[in-house]
Amino acid sequence: MNILYIILGSISLALGIIGIFVPLLPTTPFLLLTAALYFKGSPRLYHWLISHKYLGTYIRNFRENKAIPLRAKIISVSLVWITILYCIFFVVDPLWLKILLFCIAAGVSYHILSFKTAASPQSSPKEREKE
Repeated sequence: MNILYIILGSISLALGIIGIFVPLLPTTPFLLLTAALYFKGSPRLYHWLISHKYLGTYIRNFRENKAIPLRAKIISVSLVWITILYCIFFVVDPLWLKILLFCIAAGVSYHILSFKTAASPQSSPKEREKE
């Protein structure tokens, strides 16, 4: 079973790393999933991930502050709405399903926006207090 956790964690890690460079693919959720899978599958890989100079920052920031960077919030909410609206207008016919999709998009958006906004490293202390 540990090998399955490691394989799935590695796939999730690859998607998270790709998400750093591809603006529409989220990074933090994949890295959080990777951390959970590595935690169950390999303490050595989990420790490596958490202490990694770049990747560990995403995980620690979310775990310690329950905060999401503004850029990630904007991209995530935009992607949700673009995808759902496309489906509502061009893919789905039944009205009840269109309403359900709209409610899902509203719920996901609320969930994402309910997290604090992570302070960017470039912002000043005054700007961080406002967030």
